[in-house]
Amino acid sequence: MAGTPVPDGPAAPLLIACALGIERLALRGGDHSGARGPVKVLRTRMGPVNAERAVRAALAGGPLRDAAVVASGFCAGLAPGMHPGDLVIADETRIGGAVTPCTDTALLAAAVSRALPGRRVHTGPLTGSDHVVRGPERAELRATGAIAVDMESAATLRGALAAGPRPVAAVRVVVDAPEHELVRIGTVRGGISAIRVLRAVLPAFHEWHRSSPLPRR
Repeated sequence: MAGTPVPDGPAAPLLIACALGIERLALRGGDHSGARGPVKVLRTRMGPVNAERAVRAALAGGPLRDAAVVASGFCAGLAPGMHPGDLVIADETRIGGAVTPCTDTALLAAAVSRALPGRRVHTGPLTGSDHVVRGPERAELRATGAIAVDMESAATLRGALAAGPRPVAAVRVVVDAPEHELVRIGTVRGGISAIRVLRAVLPAFHEWHRSSPLPRR
């Protein structure tokens, strides 16, 4: 899928932000050979405050100041019928009444589908929370139109844009869904394929990055 043409020359970096060590391990260990420019995988630690603080600091100056930003890792699905291993691509993120539109969502969704043929991909609003969401709260968030929830994506993108205009996106792997609720985050294991999915989706991040107009260093 063709994106916006970009001029030749050095490209701005790609910053992939995640919260957990297991997410960072998967995202660092995948195939980055198709990257358009330098790629940095940043572990922000859990929660919206940590995520926004870490991303603002990373983009404050130096080689990452113009980076495109992707928030990635695991999430909880809100829609009935979602299963662990499904992918969520945000068309916008929401937190505290603030809405952040994502860049080139359709292009990214097509790239993800090519990278992971046969894997279910859901596109829609991704909402933020400061805690793990369970039980009735899922239905309340679903009623707002959100399709998934996590603690860091919305804060990550808000912090990224506060540091300057840039392409932003959020791509998450479902590990927790209405019919497949986790007891605690520590029960996430490679057996549900979430780690393999994170690794496999990286070429789609690079395709999105190559096709997005970026500031030049």
